[in-house]
Amino acid sequence: MARKDSIKKLRATLLKRRDALIRSAIGDLSLLQGKPSKTGDVLDAVADTVQAELNSQLLEVEGRELEAIDAAIQRLDEGKYGDCESCKKPIPLTRLRAVPYARECIGCHRLAEKRKSHPAAMMSRVFDSYQADTA
Repeated sequence: MARKDSIKKLRATLLKRRDALIRSAIGDLSLLQGKPSKTGDVLDAVADTVQAELNSQLLEVEGRELEAIDAAIQRLDEGKYGDCESCKKPIPLTRLRAVPYARECIGCHRLAEKRKSHPAAMMSRVFDSYQADTA
């Protein structure tokens, strides 16, 4: 019963984080759409460009986290939340509290990361990317 109660609390955590990300993304988007000042020197223009790039990257990161949160909420609704998608075992609550949108237990996640960093996997991604670009 304690796990079900903890998962209910995690839903609230996910919804709260989702709302915060949406507010932050709206702010980042408005900064990106803002007009750069026409006055100032070259350094001001460079600073504006760098800030716009940082805001753009932050918006991208926030967007990926938002997608992960939405997927976790969907898994909650479907009754699939909290189970590792790889080994099908329950994800420990400590991991879910740390990363509420986790799809895998830490063991499976580490194994997947190890596979991704393997030289053969990296070459595969390079060639897949190349083929997608030339198609």
